[in-house]
Amino acid sequence: MNTSIPPNWRKNFYLFLIGQLLTGVTSMIVQYAIIWYLTLETGEESVLAIATLVGMLPMAILSPFVGPFIDRMNKKFLLIFYDAIVAVIALGLFIYGINNDVYPLWMVFVTIGIRAVAQTAQMPTVQSIMPTMVPEAEITRVNGQFGIIQSLIFIVSPGIGAFMVAALPIHWVILLDVIGFILGAGMLLLVKIPEVASQGEKISVVKDALEGFNILRENKPMWKMTLIGALFMLLFMPAMSLYPLVTTKYFGGTIVHAGWVEVLFAAAMLIGSFAVGIFGKTKDRMPWIIAAYFIVGLSIGGSGFLPGNMSGFWVFLVLNVFAGIVGQIYTTMNMAITQQSFEAQYLGRVMGIVSALMSVAGPVGLIFAAPVAESIGVQNMLVIAGFGGILAACLLYFTPSVRNYDKFLQRKLENEGQ
Repeated sequence: MNTSIPPNWRKNFYLFLIGQLLTGVTSMIVQYAIIWYLTLETGEESVLAIATLVGMLPMAILSPFVGPFIDRMNKKFLLIFYDAIVAVIALGLFIYGINNDVYPLWMVFVTIGIRAVAQTAQMPTVQSIMPTMVPEAEITRVNGQFGIIQSLIFIVSPGIGAFMVAALPIHWVILLDVIGFILGAGMLLLVKIPEVASQGEKISVVKDALEGFNILRENKPMWKMTLIGALFMLLFMPAMSLYPLVTTKYFGGTIVHAGWVEVLFAAAMLIGSFAVGIFGKTKDRMPWIIAAYFIVGLSIGGSGFLPGNMSGFWVFLVLNVFAGIVGQIYTTMNMAITQQSFEAQYLGRVMGIVSALMSVAGPVGLIFAAPVAESIGVQNMLVIAGFGGILAACLLYFTPSVRNYDKFLQRKLENEGQ
């Protein structure tokens, strides 16, 4: 995939990672602060479900169409542009918050939606950049390192967000997005991002999106893996949108306890990222991915059978640690396989389609999240999510072309490198 990696690629790549850390941590603190704000102000399943739905719909709708722009435009400019949009919205909210004590729900939802639009384009852009910056043999390992950065962001953000919401007016917390933009854009200016063959070509959004879809479908194992992942998201995301209420309404905890769940889950993801750093060069990553789905299913599903008290909550914390570790192993290895399966000049388009298929299932499930949770209880949503993980593991294992795909891919890459 990449044949012109400069000798100093490590310095260039780590500058890129630091920039993503700086902009990511401020953005995620604001994201969690908004969730804590909604939880404290309303405490309603429907509000959190709508907020999550608004956050996911842009990814489901727009993902297929951002790929052509990613493949053909200057990626450094795109990343700075995404962060600038979020910073402008944050500045507007800050000015509004100076003169008003409470944000109306519609304004919060619009903010979440605009942030989601930027995120929809940002993540495929980053994912398409990474394999062009590092040698082929290092792709899985650097994905693990990127996972470490993401885990660090998730570790510090919930606690800081909860603390800042409790200590400061929400508009001061939102101002962090502006600071993150300044820091992240400054770091990106120091980074050299390689151009790819399709950069600068004429953009035809619908045609290019269809091309990305067809390229993905032609790779039958990757197509099946994506569909199985979408099915998992359909069953998994409704429970995840209600996670704060699982802690507060079912286990009887506080927002602080809900923050602990997020922090420990992210810390477990960090452990998973280190595990990928150690085992990242394995010749067959599919057994790891299948096992990860299965363990996530057992951990999250088992949480739904715990007693609704603080004793059950502590076990819930432990089970989330297991889910966080293996979940990050799955995410990192699956992303590396995807990046190695397609040529760099098409990767943005393919990642856009993958993101859309994985994301569209989430909003469909979220439509039913609030009424179903109110009917059967938020804890039983965890059981449904757990079933989704176990089902995905079984489907991957009993589909031979998928189960053996990575061994085939590694042989193909070795032959191309000879």
